[in-house]
Amino acid sequence: MNEEVVFRKMTVKDIDAVYDIEHSSFSLPWTKEAFFYEMMDNQHAYYVLAETVDGIVGFCGLWIIMDESHVTNIAIRPEQRGKKLGEKLMRAAMETAKENGAKTMTLEARVSNTPARNLYEKLGFKNGGIRKSYYSDNFEDAIVMWVNFDE
Repeated sequence: MNEEVVFRKMTVKDIDAVYDIEHSSFSLPWTKEAFFYEMMDNQHAYYVLAETVDGIVGFCGLWIIMDESHVTNIAIRPEQRGKKLGEKLMRAAMETAKENGAKTMTLEARVSNTPARNLYEKLGFKNGGIRKSYYSDNFEDAIVMWVNFDE
């Protein structure tokens, strides 16, 4: 199955769909209010949506501050996983960051999240350190990863 994926910028109208994906993907999901704040008040926020004929199937949140970008969260609808949508979405987010002047991108990933870490490494991210006890649900460490777009 080679379904067409369209990437676009998130709007306030997309909050319910994004919240649904967030809630089904994370043990510590963001609230709808947090997404509303991102859309309405955070001048650095840019969210890239992945959309197919099935609707919004994924999202990637970015904060783009001067020449740096930070991935706040990325998720694919559980029933849509395993179709390479996460990789396509990350590539689209990286392009969006570059188009908005970013020269680097950083993110945190759970140390135990091997599939995500493998994807980020495939896309050129390097290990940048550990944030001890970063996740408050189980105090798991996070690995900080960076990519320099000029390399």
